Amino acid sequence: METTLSYEQLADFTKNIFQKIGCSEEDAATATRVLLMADLRGIDSHGIARLSGYIRLWEGGRINVTPNIKIIHETPSTAVVDGDSGLGLVVAPKAMAIAIEKAQQVGTGWVSVQHSNHFGIAAAHGMMALEKNMIGIALTNASPLVAPTFSTERLLGTNPICVCIPAGKQPPFVADMATTTAANGKLEILQRKNLKAPEGWIQDKEGNVSTNPHELRAGGSLLPLGGDKDHGSHKGYALGAIVDILSAVLSGANYAAWVPPFVSFLPVAAELPGKGIGHFFGAMRIDAFRPVDDFKKHMDQWIHRFRTAATVAGQEKVLIPGDPEREMEVERRSKGIPLLKPVFEDLEYLAERFEVSLNVNQANVQRQV
Repeated sequence: METTLSYEQLADFTKNIFQKIGCSEEDAATATRVLLMADLRGIDSHGIARLSGYIRLWEGGRINVTPNIKIIHETPSTAVVDGDSGLGLVVAPKAMAIAIEKAQQVGTGWVSVQHSNHFGIAAAHGMMALEKNMIGIALTNASPLVAPTFSTERLLGTNPICVCIPAGKQPPFVADMATTTAANGKLEILQRKNLKAPEGWIQDKEGNVSTNPHELRAGGSLLPLGGDKDHGSHKGYALGAIVDILSAVLSGANYAAWVPPFVSFLPVAAELPGKGIGHFFGAMRIDAFRPVDDFKKHMDQWIHRFRTAATVAGQEKVLIPGDPEREMEVERRSKGIPLLKPVFEDLEYLAERFEVSLNVNQANVQRQV
C-alpha cells in the first residue's frame, strides 16, 4: 500500500522537523530542498525515507544542528572545508557554492570537505553549477558496506560520482551513480516490499552470492559495480576507491573502514584517522575552455546524436543521463510523491513525536494497494 503526498506537504513537514531539532530556518530550508530533490527525481532510497535516519544520528550526538562551517585551508582555486559535524544536506551546498565562487574568479574551483555527514543525492549539489554555465562534479564517501573485489571485508561505501554538464536547447547531461551495482537504499526498498535482491548486488559474510536484502545485517556486503571480476567489479572497486581518496584522504575526513556509518546497526570505530564523512566538489567554467555558446551548440549536437542512435529491438530510444530523473520530477511535481507504508508510518511517528502536522486529508492523499 502506498500513500501519495504533494511535494509542498512533504516540504513543509520536513522543514518543520529540521527546525524542531534545532536547525535555523535557512538551514532547515536547505536541508529540505536537498533531501526532497531525491524523491522528486525518483531516487526514493535517498529522500524522505531517510529523514528518520538523520534524526537517529542527531539523537546519537553525531549531527551538530548549529555548525560553524568554515574554510580551513585554501588557494585561489581550491579549499578544504570543515563541516563541524553538520548535516551533509547543509554542508555540501555551502561547499559547492565555494567551488563555484572560485571557478567564477579563476576558471575552476575544487573543494574537499571533512567533518560532514550523509549529503543526500550528489546531483543536488553538482547541478548547482549548471545555473552558472559550469560543469559540476560532486563525490562523497559513505558507510563502509562494500567489499573490494576478492574480499569479504567491508572497506568502501557506495561512493557516488556525479557529473553535470550544461547544454543549450537540450536538457543538461546529469550522470549521478553509485560505484556499486546497487546502493544500500535500494536494498532498504526491497526490504520494505519483501522482495529478493538480484544476483550481483550483495554477498554473504563468506563471499557467496546472496539475494537476501537483509544480508548486510548478517555481516554480508554490497558488491562493486560489475558484481564480480568477470563482469568488471575491479573497475567498480577502483572507481569507489578514487572517490574515497578524493573525498577523505585529501580532505582529512575518515576513509575506508573508518567512515562513520549512516545505518544504525553498525558502530562507529573507537579510533578514527580523520573527521566525519568526506566530500569532494568541482566547478569548471565553460568559458575557461571555449565560448559558452559554441560549447552548448556542440553539446546539443552530441546529445541529439545519441538520442537518434539505432536501438535494440523492443527498445524505444537511447536515454541521456538525467532523462529518467528529469521526467520523474515533472510527474511528481504534478501528481505527488508516493510513499511506501513503512516510510509513511515513520513520518507519522515523527509527526507525533515532534508535534508537527503532516496535513494529510483525503483530498490530496491516495492510498493504493
